Amino acid sequence: MKQQMDNGLKTRVLILVVAMLSLIISACGAQPSAPAEATTAPVEATAAPEEPAAAEPTSAPADAEKFVFGMVLVGPINDGGWSQAHYDAAKYVEANTPNSEFVYVDKVNPADRPNIKVEQVVDELVAKGAKLVITNSDDFKDGTREAAKAHPDVTFVHISGDDVVTGKAPANLGNEMGRMEYGKMIAGCAAALQSADGKIAFVGPLINDETRRLADSAYLGAKYCWTKVRGADAAALKFNVTWIGFWFNIPGVTLDPTKVVNDAFTEGYDVIISGIDTPEAIVEAGKAQAAGKKVYALPYDYKDACAKGEAACLGVPYFNWVPTYSKLIADVKGGTWKQAWIWNAPDWKDINNVTTSPVGFIKGAALTAENATKLDSFIAELAGGLNLWTGPINLQDGTSYLADGLVADDKQVWYMPQLLEGMEGQSASK
Repeated sequence: MKQQMDNGLKTRVLILVVAMLSLIISACGAQPSAPAEATTAPVEATAAPEEPAAAEPTSAPADAEKFVFGMVLVGPINDGGWSQAHYDAAKYVEANTPNSEFVYVDKVNPADRPNIKVEQVVDELVAKGAKLVITNSDDFKDGTREAAKAHPDVTFVHISGDDVVTGKAPANLGNEMGRMEYGKMIAGCAAALQSADGKIAFVGPLINDETRRLADSAYLGAKYCWTKVRGADAAALKFNVTWIGFWFNIPGVTLDPTKVVNDAFTEGYDVIISGIDTPEAIVEAGKAQAAGKKVYALPYDYKDACAKGEAACLGVPYFNWVPTYSKLIADVKGGTWKQAWIWNAPDWKDINNVTTSPVGFIKGAALTAENATKLDSFIAELAGGLNLWTGPINLQDGTSYLADGLVADDKQVWYMPQLLEGMEGQSASK
């Protein structure tokens, strides 16, 4: 009996061992199929364009695809005027253009960077990968042209230049500018509406075609609103222009704009229109207002310039480079950029639209409600086709600029030879 029991137990143990071995072998044999499926899925996800998150690209391809655009600025990026308007627009476009990078060199001028040429600065930007280089001063005309010749695979845009018009531009160089003439007309109108006695001073930078036409535009706007809106005698309007000698103050080289502004107030001018890159006019007007004087100013270039002296600010005509730079980058990236000389007018549907209007005007807190309404009506007239560049207009020396009824073409306005009859100040450098 015991032997039978032992034999039965051995048989049962043997059956159990065989069963266990079968399970182990079966389990081991099933393992390869699961990893095979797991490996296949990530490969398909990586290859599929609709699921880029599953891919693991290195940083090199992203860097290689990045569009780098560069800028050479004549002043500092925080000048509260011309250069800051360019810088802020470039930063806005960079933030709103995927995979782009903005590089720049500012303060490229004889005071801050003596003996530094535009070409040297451009070389630095190109070395950083810039495929588009924007230069932002009339003084950079020759340097931009030479830099464009040296870098034929880079697109260059010179702001305020005319090399395309004169035929001097290489194929990779274009020109753009905003029609600030409208902004200056609006500023001139605001000044004439608010001035107690029609004594307006204009602080200008250096003397050239651009600065003459902008000062002339301010005068035309002032004269129109002084005579047509206020009904005052044209002979009673005094409009004096003082040039400091550069786009901003260089101690020992230019006139001090702070002194020029305060001298104008002392001489009885109660409104200052600024034509320089920096905000001295509004700063000094604000101080004078705080001291109890009824004086005002219209700064220039930068939309937030009134903040330097809000109680004295009648408004600010400003450049908005966002639409210009957005289109430039899109065209260069897309391979559709074409050489051109472009002079951009305001978007009259909304001159303060950041994405569409290259030129704007923000009314200041010091402008009375009545004058603000009148100024809006003047802006509406400009939007409706009012052209103040219509004869009869004489130049400062009395010669005819436009005969009665004639309208100036773009080149006549762009290449403005003198100040206009009725204006005081120099038309040319001594």
